[in-house]
Amino acid sequence: MRTNLLRLGVLSLLIFCFIGACCCKSEEAYVTLLYGDEFLLGVRVLGKSIRDTGSTKDMVVLVSDGVSEYAKQLLKADGWLVEKISLLANPNLVRPKRFWGVYTKLKVFNMTSYKKVVYLDADTIVVKSIEDLFKCGKFCANLKHSERLNSGVMVVEPSEKVFNDMMNKVTTLPSYTGGDQGFLNSYYVGFANAHVYEPNLPSDVLNSRKVPEMERLSTLYNADVGLYMLANKWMVDEKELRVIHYTLGPLKPWDWWTSWLLKPVDVWQNVRVQLQESLPGTGGGKNSWDELLVEFLYLLPLLLIAFCYYRSFLQTQSLWHHIRQMYYKVRCGVLAYASVPPSAISSTQPSPNGVQLKVPAYLGAISISVCFASALVSLGLPLLFIPRQVMPWTGLLLMYEWTFTLFFLLFGSYLHLVYQWGRVAANQSAQFLAHPVALDYEPEKGHQRQQSCCDVAAWYYGLGMAFLAIAAPALPGIFGVTSLFLRLGLMVVGGLILASFMTYASEHLSVRSFARGYEERNTPRSRSICFLC
Repeated sequence: MRTNLLRLGVLSLLIFCFIGACCCKSEEAYVTLLYGDEFLLGVRVLGKSIRDTGSTKDMVVLVSDGVSEYAKQLLKADGWLVEKISLLANPNLVRPKRFWGVYTKLKVFNMTSYKKVVYLDADTIVVKSIEDLFKCGKFCANLKHSERLNSGVMVVEPSEKVFNDMMNKVTTLPSYTGGDQGFLNSYYVGFANAHVYEPNLPSDVLNSRKVPEMERLSTLYNADVGLYMLANKWMVDEKELRVIHYTLGPLKPWDWWTSWLLKPVDVWQNVRVQLQESLPGTGGGKNSWDELLVEFLYLLPLLLIAFCYYRSFLQTQSLWHHIRQMYYKVRCGVLAYASVPPSAISSTQPSPNGVQLKVPAYLGAISISVCFASALVSLGLPLLFIPRQVMPWTGLLLMYEWTFTLFFLLFGSYLHLVYQWGRVAANQSAQFLAHPVALDYEPEKGHQRQQSCCDVAAWYYGLGMAFLAIAAPALPGIFGVTSLFLRLGLMVVGGLILASFMTYASEHLSVRSFARGYEERNTPRSRSICFLC
């Protein structure tokens, strides 16, 4: 008897738990898609923005095989319901490669465990409550780019019948994009003529009317950053804005450089920094691997510069000795070889110690080419290894640090070769002085140049290029410009000024290096790749 009562009690408890679970399950949900870890941070910020509006509805992320287990655990810790799905192959032969699996978005229409879902792309962010969208019709989206709907934000009433019908037509209906958005435009014929969704209609009117098959959403629910870029403002009342969609191709809000180009990215970044540490090391959208890599990238250029300094200075003289030499140079304004004008590169000029200086006619052109090639490499390489999803200031500082270091090493190596070239040319000219001028510093001779002392003029050129390189991208911020095109225009102007200065500096630095090598032909030197010394 007691056993039967115990069984009955356990069965009743299970029934109550099942009923409670069913009652607690939401009939409506927010949904997004994740194909790989690249958009993981975008999904995290999207979820945070939804919860910040006070919503308690389910948040479901459909993940494919390309998503790591760590990403799934992190999303679960953030409050997402993770559902694994298989990709739907794109039937279109002519399409961008990145559109291979985008037809998978159609599986949203088969989420029949919910009565209504609001789909949001991973590159969107909710800035104001959108709970009213669940009162929309069976299919809702907004128009963009002429009279075509955009599939970045959609309201869907899931239906197995509709989904099966779509699967039967994927190979026959055309897609102007080669992806899901083009297919949906072909599937929902006449969508451009659908009525605009009015969220403020009285409840009795909403309940009494037939549920519309299609309704158009206001731009408030899918504000395109691309349109903002054109006018430098939103086309709607910014205070009523609900969803921002970052649609500008590679300019995604989680890429650190985007924040320096597009003002609306500030909204996304403000939400990102508030992300909780769901898993260790994930607060503020960080991850432990990127943090370790950033620390290494900060430290390595400093070690390279320290090694260069050691090779250039401390192997021959003490640090105090070099500081004293710099003092004499600055006090006396010694800018040897700075007087060699560009016009002298095709003529024979006397060097400071009387030796005939023959500068190759093509040295200036080669130096300018090498300078700009070094600059391009120095700009391109950091973009390859600096983590894309670090904070904007972190990315900018790493970019400057690595660009300056690489340029210092590359162009400095070239100038060292030019210096050696000058020494070889001097030895081959057979025009030697009987008693060449001593180059070693002696305390009793005041401020005579010593063989490894710093070249002050080279520091002027180097610091000038560094200042212009920092000022060029900073001009929009200095003048308070927010328009993308105007920002790019100011950067171009700053870039042209920098290019002009680099042209002048590279030619003069190469002539100076050649002249120094020509004069110091018989002087033993332990030169490194440091071109500022």
